[in-house]
Amino acid sequence: MRKVQFIPNSYYHICNRSNDESTIFFDEKDYSRFLFSVLFYQSPIPFYNLGRQSSYFVKHLMFNISSDTLKKVISTRKVELNIFTIMPNHFHLLIQEKTKSGISSYLQRLQNGYAKYFNTKYAKRGHLFQGAFRAVPVETDEQLLYLSTYIHRNPRELKEWKNKEAKYPWSSYQDLVDKNRWGELLKPNIILDQFSGGKDYHKFVETSTAKLQPSESSIKNIFLE
Repeated sequence: MRKVQFIPNSYYHICNRSNDESTIFFDEKDYSRFLFSVLFYQSPIPFYNLGRQSSYFVKHLMFNISSDTLKKVISTRKVELNIFTIMPNHFHLLIQEKTKSGISSYLQRLQNGYAKYFNTKYAKRGHLFQGAFRAVPVETDEQLLYLSTYIHRNPRELKEWKNKEAKYPWSSYQDLVDKNRWGELLKPNIILDQFSGGKDYHKFVETSTAKLQPSESSIKNIFLE
């Protein structure tokens, strides 16, 4: 039985990593396949030909979804996505439970779908993720804002992206400091409404102590245990 009980209209930090902490996102098609699921699985409506969507994204930096389908996703979603970061072997999400069991069904579909894709593509077997996803309720503004910086500064772990986190394509950081690429599919206002704008939020993140500690263990204890 999961210790955290999801309550509608409440916010949660969700994360999980690969079973043996090995890489599970190797190329742009892997990242875009998972990103599509993060964005569009907020709704229970089915999607097909996700490989085609991944290829389209690699070429055009957007997904090929009709306006009618997009409206249906937004009107029927069971969770609301606020911010995210996808790393080579793990992911972080801040999401709001909209309907009962929304987060559980969303994560089950998200993880199972990617695991099937990954195992088929790379001829692997067994569990892809490290057990059940971890979830921590967000209870204060202080926790929320620190969590947002922690999630958005994750790419600094990657040598080629250190100090360039705001340009990392597999994160919502750029969507908060510049133009929101995803429109109503991404709802970061719970964070942005506490700042005068994207530049103000960017300054806040860049001066945060998140991801600067000599050990990450203290951060994991705060948000993940």
